[in-house]
Amino acid sequence: MKELKEIKTKIKTGDEKLIFKDKKLNYSILDFWRWSNSNILSNATRGKFAEFIVASALEINLQNSNDEWSAYDLETDNGIKIEVKTSAYIQSWSQKNFSRPTFSIKPAKYWSSKNGMTKSYKRHSDFYVFCLLKEKDQEKIDPLNLDQWEFYVVKTKILNKKFSNQKTISLGKIKKISNALLYNELSEKIYN
Repeated sequence: MKELKEIKTKIKTGDEKLIFKDKKLNYSILDFWRWSNSNILSNATRGKFAEFIVASALEINLQNSNDEWSAYDLETDNGIKIEVKTSAYIQSWSQKNFSRPTFSIKPAKYWSSKNGMTKSYKRHSDFYVFCLLKEKDQEKIDPLNLDQWEFYVVKTKILNKKFSNQKTISLGKIKKISNALLYNELSEKIYN
């Protein structure tokens, strides 16, 4: 069999239609996005949304699609590798109490088509950005309002030194090694 090369993703406009028997249907990729991603309070969708927020703050080229198979979440134009993690006090499901914000920092193996699976577990980024949706009023919570978020930037080498093989980290421990930042402060913290 001939080698199957990587398929480069083309950014969609949202207008693209589903096709059946060479006929365009009344359903578009925008319909799919609305259906599948409107609940940005859910953990999985909020995680992808947090990556988008950080990418926009760092002015990473959004004309390239997100690479789900990378060893880290984002890479700046000058090669800074970033892992983005998110947590919140309020979830989309029914709760008796606020959630306690914790974040994954689990070292991982990484697979690439060139080298296969790495032999050891490690953290592959230069920085972690911990994104906390901090709003505690269920009537006001809106992930689109960036004033409701705070961000903590930690160099991966500090996590490696202080938390070596630890899999999660609490907000309290993060606050001991990093200060809360606003959306407009992320760029300066990462690039300087």
